[in-house]
Amino acid sequence: MKVACVGGGPAGLYLSILLKRQDPSHDITVYERNPEGSTYGWGVTYWRGLLDQLREYDPESAQAVDEHSVRWSDGVARVRDLTTTQPGDEGHGIGRHRLLKILAERARSLGVRLEFEREVSAEDLPDADLIVAADGVNSALRTRHADHFGTELKPGRNQYIWLGTSKVFGSFTFAFVETDHGWIWCYGYAFGPEGSTCVIECAPETWTGLGLDTAAEADGLALLEKLFADLLDGHSLIGRASTDGSAQWLNFRTLTNRTWHRDNLVLLGDAAHTTHYSIGAGTTLALEDAIALADALRDHTELPQALAAYEQRRKSALLSIQSAARYSAQWYENLQRYIHLPPHRMFALLGQRHSPLLPYVPPQVYYGLDKAAGRLEALRRFKRWLGPRLARTVHARALASRK
Repeated sequence: MKVACVGGGPAGLYLSILLKRQDPSHDITVYERNPEGSTYGWGVTYWRGLLDQLREYDPESAQAVDEHSVRWSDGVARVRDLTTTQPGDEGHGIGRHRLLKILAERARSLGVRLEFEREVSAEDLPDADLIVAADGVNSALRTRHADHFGTELKPGRNQYIWLGTSKVFGSFTFAFVETDHGWIWCYGYAFGPEGSTCVIECAPETWTGLGLDTAAEADGLALLEKLFADLLDGHSLIGRASTDGSAQWLNFRTLTNRTWHRDNLVLLGDAAHTTHYSIGAGTTLALEDAIALADALRDHTELPQALAAYEQRRKSALLSIQSAARYSAQWYENLQRYIHLPPHRMFALLGQRHSPLLPYVPPQVYYGLDKAAGRLEALRRFKRWLGPRLARTVHARALASRK
C-alpha cells in the first residue's frame, strides 16, 4: 500500500512506524511543512497506560521515550500564599522536540521517507492509496471538505497562553494568583532537566483588565513573571511571539467531526478531534488514533471497511474523555465557585473537575460526599481483603479443634 501522511507530528510519525512494522513493503511518505527540528510548545504529558501501549506496539521507540521522560507523582496547588500537596498517579513529561526526534529517527530506520519543508495543498494531493490528514486542528485537507466531515469548532470562554520556563518543577504544579481584575492561574510541569511547560489561563475580563490583550510579548511576559514570582523563583518565562511581536494568547477550540473519512482520505489526531488541554491527553489520544488506524488497516483488507472500523473504535473510546474534558474546562471557567474554599478542599475538587455531578452540587456538600464515599470504598476494600483471611483462620482453627 502507498500511504501519504500529511503532517509530521506525533500521530503521523507513529502511524508510519506502525505500518512499516506491520508490512515493510508499504510505501510511506510523511510530509511536514516546517523544517526538521522545529516545533511549537515545550513539553507533553502522558501516563503509564500510554507507555504500556507503546511498548506493546513498538518496544524500540517506547524505550527511547521512557529514557528521555521525567516523572512525578505529587500534585501541588498554590493559592495566594498557601500551598497544599496531594499524591496522585505517576505522570510523565517529555520535551516535544525530543519526542518528535525519537519518532522521526525510528521512522527513518524502518524505511519511511520524511519530507520536511514540503507543503501539501488540498487541491493537489499526493498520488497514494491512503492519504492521512494529520495536519492539526487547522487541517487544510479537512477544511476543503468541511461539509462532508461535519466539522464543528466551539471556542471556550477563557484565554490561555502556552509558555516555557527554565525552572524545573518537581511536581505537577498549579498556582492561582488573585489580581485587582480577577484570578489568573498556571499549570506547570517539567519535561526534562532543561525546563518546564507553563500554561497560563484567565477569564477574558482579567485578560483585558491586566492589559494582556494589547501588551507586546516582552511586556506581557514581564507582567506574568511578576505575578508568578513566588512560583518561578527568579526563573524567566519563555514565549513564542508571532511575526508582529504580539503574544500568542488563544481561546481553546473544541473540534468535532461527524465522520472521519472521505474516500481514501482519513483524519488523525487534532485534525479529527481536540480535548481541552487541562486533562493533558492531546498527545496520548493522537498516538492512540495511530494505533487504532494501524490495527484497522491490518485487520481489514478493504480500505472502506478499515476506515469505518477505525472511526467507530476511536469515537467510542473518546466519548468519556471528551465529556471529562468539557467538565474540566468548565471547572476553570467557573473558578469563583471553588477558589475561596480551604486550599486542600479546593485541590480535592480540582481533582474531581471531570465529574458531571460537581457543577450541580454545592462544593462543600460535594467535598463531604466525596470524602464519605472514599471512606466507604476504603472500608469495602479492607473487607474484601480481610474476608478470605478470616475464613482461612476460622477453617484452620476448626481443623485444629478436631485433632
